[in-house]
Amino acid sequence: MANGRTSDPDERYSEEACVVIDSLEQIGSQWRLIVLHDLQEGEKRFNELKRSTGSSARTLSRVLDDLQEMGFVDRRLEEDAPVATYYSLTEKGCSLSPVFDAIEQWADEWLADESAAEAVDSLTS
Repeated sequence: MANGRTSDPDERYSEEACVVIDSLEQIGSQWRLIVLHDLQEGEKRFNELKRSTGSSARTLSRVLDDLQEMGFVDRRLEEDAPVATYYSLTEKGCSLSPVFDAIEQWADEWLADESAAEAVDSLTS
């Protein structure tokens, strides 16, 4: 074992899979992904996020609290009348941008073909 890693290929694969699983557990809920993706556009107020994500206030509040606690989102309070709360991505949150780009590229290539094939199948059935 060098550098804390095993030379057994099965154990190494398991460790690599665990890293992916751990990552998905951090960002993998539907609402977390929606909010993280939405904030890629820049800072937004709570109500802007509520409208753009289609989430309920309760769900959005819970998700934003979780993302803030995990270090993906910053919260900024502006105390002028009326009080406004703004949310933006941290450096950690911004680092997900290439991940979203890669997923979108994959979806464009693979899911568009599946959707088109399903549409053709439904028309010919």
